[in-house]
Amino acid sequence: MAPSATTPSNQVRIGPNPNPDWKFGQGSNHLNAASPSSSNPDEKAQSHTLIDPQAEDRASGLNYKLLISAVAPRPIAFISTLSADGTKANLAPFSYFNVFTHDPPTFAVGFAHPPSGPRDSFVNVRDSGECVINIISEHFIEAANSTSIDAPYGTSEWGVSGLTADYSCETVKAPRVKEAIFSIEAKVESIKEIESRANPGRVSTWLVIFEGTRFWARNDALSEKKDELYPEVLRPMGRMGGVIYSKTTDLLQIPRPQFEADLGGAEGYEKLLNGNK
Repeated sequence: MAPSATTPSNQVRIGPNPNPDWKFGQGSNHLNAASPSSSNPDEKAQSHTLIDPQAEDRASGLNYKLLISAVAPRPIAFISTLSADGTKANLAPFSYFNVFTHDPPTFAVGFAHPPSGPRDSFVNVRDSGECVINIISEHFIEAANSTSIDAPYGTSEWGVSGLTADYSCETVKAPRVKEAIFSIEAKVESIKEIESRANPGRVSTWLVIFEGTRFWARNDALSEKKDELYPEVLRPMGRMGGVIYSKTTDLLQIPRPQFEADLGGAEGYEKLLNGNK
């Protein structure tokens, strides 16, 4: 049985959707987005501005700032790596990250290519062909954030963070973060170079596809069937724009609707369409 999400010690709320009376075909619940904001209480504030990301007068850095604030919250890959010769361990967070399929477990991470050259994490991944993807939880967010420090090349972030490198992985040589509730041993499946539009001919990012080969899940967060992690234990952190992180403490539980049972099948669908005319 999952731990209680309502006890004061957990402080995680799992509630219903914002408008429990919402019906098929109703559209927006009109709670926030359709109303003028308090800072811009006029209709113009609710209209949209068209942005060309490749406009001549638009710096690529503006696209970066806009996207990380708009595509949010984003999961964070807290990646631990080991150099191919086994002498240098690295640890860094990446929010250009997600899971794309479960069969096989497949993940993608974007590694930026700064003008100064590739960073240690990418070099280790490229040369060793492996890493561990750790999921950041609230109980070590400060330590995880500390690894984004602009340390000189060759300097390991493990010492900065104070986190524990656990070398007990089964399919990779890289260590996992012992404090992480969930970690994924991963092997490189492919690396794609993304060419810059702002600086043609230059690689701006390496998109690395990983296959997950082993999972590490802390027992108190794992369901009996080993098919779910309890959010009130995992408490995963997300990335927003700027230096903002999000906490997963106010959650919504909305069942997936059934075409026949909830909508009434084809007949119900036709009635819905006719009713909206």
